[in-house]
Amino acid sequence: MKNIVLAPNPYRDKNFKTARAALQILRDCGMSTRLCLPFEVDRGYELPRDLRFSRLDRELPNAEMVICFGGDGTILHMAKAATKRNVPILGVNIGTMGFMAELESTELDKLAWLAEGKYTLENRMMLDVTVQRNGDILFHDICLNDVVVTKGTVARIVHLSVKCDGTPAMECSGDGVIVATPTGSTAYSLSAGGPIVEPETRNILITPICAHDVGSRCIVASDRRVITVETIQNPRRNAFLSVDGGKAVRLNMGDAAIIQKSQLETKLVRLKQTSFYDVVGAKFKKVRGELL
Repeated sequence: MKNIVLAPNPYRDKNFKTARAALQILRDCGMSTRLCLPFEVDRGYELPRDLRFSRLDRELPNAEMVICFGGDGTILHMAKAATKRNVPILGVNIGTMGFMAELESTELDKLAWLAEGKYTLENRMMLDVTVQRNGDILFHDICLNDVVVTKGTVARIVHLSVKCDGTPAMECSGDGVIVATPTGSTAYSLSAGGPIVEPETRNILITPICAHDVGSRCIVASDRRVITVETIQNPRRNAFLSVDGGKAVRLNMGDAAIIQKSQLETKLVRLKQTSFYDVVGAKFKKVRGELL
């Protein structure tokens, strides 16, 4: 392990305090490091003059690992670019939950284990989503967490049809529907009443959001299924599709979002032998403590 990209979220890691400490640890272990922002910052944001930042697209091709500093959102920002380059990701949590992060900001000393090869890789399935309009491809992307089709910000409901391999599986009227990976089961899907699923399983979760029909319930489908979500009824009403919380795409009547397991998988770096259930318990305990 020689070339490591450090990608700190500038809004989480104030003055890059955590990234600076990690840089020192890794360099003391003889590893080559590069600092890259995981996303574009707001106009007017000034980077510290004593740190040198490189372009992510320039450093990823030669990187052996990316270390993200922030919350799960920072890892999601990085997942697409890193996965396409087959570069594993190690998350350092500076957020609230951080289900995908391996380390807390107080555990940076464990980064020294990377130089000794004391780590494993965990594969996480991704979803491939294509939006079709009149037979043409309007949008295509991959995601690690979820695909969300919602009504937008207006106080109204959206009517959606969900099919599995072309067979009707659900019609729901409400705020929308979430199609998630097991990794995404602890995100928006959980808030909407979906189940917690072990991240290494291979399933696709379909979770209605605030459905008006009491018969609408979460479906746990096989990863071999092709999920199709379409807007039905009310031709003057639009729905909006977003992938991993990114910029929304407007859907018209008749548009079809086709979602299936991606051929790509995100690789997460594991340094500790911690059970997923220990992680879930600790995260929720932390949140309950902050609320009290």
